[in-house]
Amino acid sequence: MNLIRSAYKRLLAFHGPQGWWPIINPANFTSEYQGVTPPNEAEFFEIAVGAILTQNIAWKNVDAALAMLKKKGMLHPASVRRIPLARLAGYIRSTGYYNQKAKKIKNFTEWYRRRKFDYDALRREDPAVLREELRSVNGIGPETADSILLYGLGVKVFVVDAYTGRIFTRLGILSGREKYHEIQNLFHRHFKGTARDYNEYHALIVAHGKDCCKKRPACVECCLFPLCVKNI
Repeated sequence: MNLIRSAYKRLLAFHGPQGWWPIINPANFTSEYQGVTPPNEAEFFEIAVGAILTQNIAWKNVDAALAMLKKKGMLHPASVRRIPLARLAGYIRSTGYYNQKAKKIKNFTEWYRRRKFDYDALRREDPAVLREELRSVNGIGPETADSILLYGLGVKVFVVDAYTGRIFTRLGILSGREKYHEIQNLFHRHFKGTARDYNEYHALIVAHGKDCCKKRPACVECCLFPLCVKNI
């Protein structure tokens, strides 16, 4: 599976470092891509909320919602616990399915409360235990749970999304019928990078899926075209 490593090198050379996960700067309420594990509880919580909000929506919509929440002083677990559900939903309207996502944020916050809002303790916890707990939270699927673990806690876990399936099916590595955990296990076996490398690879896959390997792919512009076995 040298193709998985070759694809990473080509994507990095073509797109450059992505610096995920973006954090809202409170000075100007715009996203900044710092590319490091968050150093405190506040940024961890923002990443978790962002991972929930980005379900089935473009990041620019999430960006607007996070900026609104930060302006309103709502990107803090204590504030989220106090705010009425309907008001929280109104603040995140730009992300679509905002009523459901507001409930998911509340559910995650309650889980975090049971964990005593202790970010440092989470970083010391067994990742497998945390993943199982996060998956048990209503509204948090495997991709969201893994995003929280990777980007919020620096856990070495590969995040799989729809772009991963599309790109690597076209490269001939996947059949297109694999389940989430099967794709994830494939990357865990054949891409032996650090947590930061996993972070970068996932971000590069998203960038490439949006810019080149679309539903109607721009093959002429694609840095992976020499590796592609599909005659699209």
